[in-house]
Amino acid sequence: MKELFQNVFFKMGMIVILILLLLIPAVMVQGLIHERMSRQDEAVFEVSSKHAGQQSIMGPVLTIPFDKVRQLKRENGTYKSVKDRHYFHILPEDLTIDGSIKPEKRKRGIFEVVVYGSKLKVNGSFNNYNFDDYGLSAENLLLDKAFFTIGISDLKGVRDQVKIKINDSTIMSNPGVISNDFVASGLHIRYPLSDLPGNLEFNFDLSLNGSESIMFTPIGKVTNVTLISPWVDPSFDGSFLPKKRKIDKNGFKANWKVLHLNRNYPQSWVNSQHHASESEFGVNLKLPVDVYQKSMRVAKYAILFIVLTYLVFFFVELLNRILIHPIQYILVGIALVLFYLLMLAFSEQMYFDLAYVLAATMTISLVLFYCKSILKSWALAGMTATILAILYSFIFIIIQMQDLALLFGSLGIFLILGVTMYFSRKIDWFSLGESDKKELKN
Repeated sequence: MKELFQNVFFKMGMIVILILLLLIPAVMVQGLIHERMSRQDEAVFEVSSKHAGQQSIMGPVLTIPFDKVRQLKRENGTYKSVKDRHYFHILPEDLTIDGSIKPEKRKRGIFEVVVYGSKLKVNGSFNNYNFDDYGLSAENLLLDKAFFTIGISDLKGVRDQVKIKINDSTIMSNPGVISNDFVASGLHIRYPLSDLPGNLEFNFDLSLNGSESIMFTPIGKVTNVTLISPWVDPSFDGSFLPKKRKIDKNGFKANWKVLHLNRNYPQSWVNSQHHASESEFGVNLKLPVDVYQKSMRVAKYAILFIVLTYLVFFFVELLNRILIHPIQYILVGIALVLFYLLMLAFSEQMYFDLAYVLAATMTISLVLFYCKSILKSWALAGMTATILAILYSFIFIIIQMQDLALLFGSLGIFLILGVTMYFSRKIDWFSLGESDKKELKN
């Protein structure tokens, strides 16, 4: 058996098989990372379900129902008249929202979730109805059944009664929506009209709880939204970025201004012809560091760690005539895979960078002392540990990058290939099968 292991080409085949086998636990580690990500999502959902979820706000929208009569053919060939209810939706001429957001971190086990309370002041007006564009008039509009709708994605977050002042009238809102043409959840206010309305001015206050993000839909012909918050790591999201923003140690202030020309739907439509929510924008208050995404990026380099470490061992055997047993290869490979498990476990309890350094230090130290025992040389063991340290440092730099990660990763692998070719340039591969066996015995 020993003579078989002394055969260089058999050893190369064995190393390839071991690398492929070690990819199994490496993939299992990636599966564990996905499982922890799912646990985090469950924790976020559990907290959000009790507090309130991500909030999306749209409105108010004025809706006036109307009926259309159509002829339905009976089985006997006669016709009967059927009246269908339709809805004419009108968006405000201008919409202004001024709000403040107070975020708070809450824990569910080891997971942190960002929740917030917000106070919004909403005002604007309606004065352009475009009835003629759709062939409508006061005669076929059910003005006495008109209503306003305010879209709110999670009504659990509403903290106070919502009273809307329309011109000189103050009306209490009701839960739910009458028509779900453009929103599925929200509040409605019945506002019977005796005639075609002129200028309708509105304003109301909205106290709203939520989690992670708050979004707005620019339904005004001119929409202005201003938000202030002590949160220092905002991520502005959606179809539009703030026109003005200021971020410092005290938090952020952002202002959006969106025109109706910037979106792909008009100021009025019938039924569900358009989906205004596609143009929403806002701010995301998620925690800035996602340890699982970084852990997954590192885990994808597992094959690189294993291949390079085994390559070092192989050249040490080849150039220094030292025989390393397959079991010793396996133990070193397990230590390399265990690094990812240590990194994941530590990163859930401390900063990711510190967790990475701690797991790498433990793995390098373990490999260093084990290599000393099997290679009988501090120089060779130190060289192996140094190569591992360089590799861990290289991967650490790559995961800190976003746009340049592919470039530096490709250059690094090219450099590794160049070094391997340099150290193997003088090896006579054709004579290894004949001479290595005798030299290893001596």
